[in-house]
Amino acid sequence: MRLSDRITTLLPHGDDGWGVYRKALARQDAGLPLTMLTLGEHDIRTAPAILDAMDRAAREGQTGYAPVPGLDRLRARVAERVEARTGVPTRPENVLITPGGQSALFAAHMAVLDPGETALFIDPYYATYPGTIRAAGGAPHAVATRPDARFHPDRAALETAAPGARSLLINTPNNPTGQVYDLPTLETIATVCENRDLWLISDEVYDTQVWTGDHLSPRALPDMADRTLVIGSMSKSHAMTGSRIGWLLGPEAVISHVEDLATHTTYGVPGYIQSAAFSALGQGPALEQEISAPFRRRRALAEAALAGADRVRSLPTDASMYLMLDIRPTGLSGIEFAEALLEDQGIAVMPGESFGTAAAGHVRVAMTVDDDAFGDALTRLVDFACRTGGGDARQ
Repeated sequence: MRLSDRITTLLPHGDDGWGVYRKALARQDAGLPLTMLTLGEHDIRTAPAILDAMDRAAREGQTGYAPVPGLDRLRARVAERVEARTGVPTRPENVLITPGGQSALFAAHMAVLDPGETALFIDPYYATYPGTIRAAGGAPHAVATRPDARFHPDRAALETAAPGARSLLINTPNNPTGQVYDLPTLETIATVCENRDLWLISDEVYDTQVWTGDHLSPRALPDMADRTLVIGSMSKSHAMTGSRIGWLLGPEAVISHVEDLATHTTYGVPGYIQSAAFSALGQGPALEQEISAPFRRRRALAEAALAGADRVRSLPTDASMYLMLDIRPTGLSGIEFAEALLEDQGIAVMPGESFGTAAAGHVRVAMTVDDDAFGDALTRLVDFACRTGGGDARQ
């Protein structure tokens, strides 16, 4: 029987870039030593107080259908949080609660794309972006950035790609690069969106993991609130990855239509999970800082481990739970380096090529194991790069 083109062309090249990760899992299953630095998964679990709130809500009966757009009190709390962090007036009607940020990404593109319309996104990119756009019926088009520009998009590249496009997806703080777009970059993006009449979809799920500077939401720029859709999530900020709860934020008219989409797809998020999210957000920035603290600490460990390294260099990391390492001096591609590192040292990292073409010759390292294991893995990675590159590892 024939399957739809929509489903069979989600990954037209037959690989979603996670081959090294799958090899790492096979190594793990075989009982071989492995340090997994691939996934953006916290090495701590969801806080007991959040789980207690979830359990209490379930036992009190919140196990039936919940309102599709989300519990009123949770939508209000998300709106209050967003307004406090960005200064943009935000109402509960601007918020739709979704089963995680990925669902919000899909809903946003469904809201703004007609079949076949071009949707832009920045390269390097989170691995699901092209497939999500294809699933929504759009035609994905990557806008390349450069390592020497810290992977920030420039106006010339955006203007070249914009004619005929309908939307632009950005991610700041960024996965995989760990970069935070500064105000001039966001102003450039806003200008192109206004001049070319593009919807801006802003993935901001790492907004609590900022080490240098400040996170700025493009929705806060002049005249951008009416053309910006924001993706939010509890996954990274509150270590609730498996709970699958996030939100889509945008103009009320857009959210009203996306509620219709949710009615015919996800039918909302379980009430007991929403109540847990309500409780978690009520604990304020203190809990968010507690969740992000290990990554701030490991960023400092990484700086020490990589100091003076010649064959592997770290892009300055402004934010998130990732490092982007430049391994081009070894003469290997990111894929070759990651596969050889896994085989030789039992350390699994993601090739830069998994996230597009702009980060070729780089690897992404997730700072998601305990401090001692992380420091040891980086030391061994640098030594491996020294041997692989045929030169001194340190100057």
